[in-house]
Amino acid sequence: MKDSLASLFERLSRSSFRQRFRLGSQEQQYLANKGLETILEHGKDFIAKRLAPAEIPNDGKQTPFKGHPIFLAQHATATCCRGCIEKWHEIEAGRALNQAEQDYILGVIAHWLNLQESRPPKIRATPSTSQKKAKPKSEDGQGSLF
Repeated sequence: MKDSLASLFERLSRSSFRQRFRLGSQEQQYLANKGLETILEHGKDFIAKRLAPAEIPNDGKQTPFKGHPIFLAQHATATCCRGCIEKWHEIEAGRALNQAEQDYILGVIAHWLNLQESRPPKIRATPSTSQKKAKPKSEDGQGSLF
């Protein structure tokens, strides 16, 4: 918790893994429909139940990679598990998070969500038929191995 948000986000920006996470159009729409305040209430609940306890049976696997804007924000900000929180935020694992630490994590997530508002949604790549390359066929109609 020693970093300022600017310093933390500078470090996170150098992680290719953390930079992969962006809100898609569905998550942005969900955020717009529910509002940031409601989404952060969800986040507060997720943090209290999935991160705050001293012992988490599935630590490292408790945060899904999709399904809610908070989940994406947690992976993007290294607040997804106690191991990442210890490594990136210097909050030791193996003990319950106090309220100030939970508030800090929610603040980091809120900051990331606010930054996402200015970014275009992530477009999920789906191959179209026009992008598929035709396979060359031999003159006799049989495919070639070479």
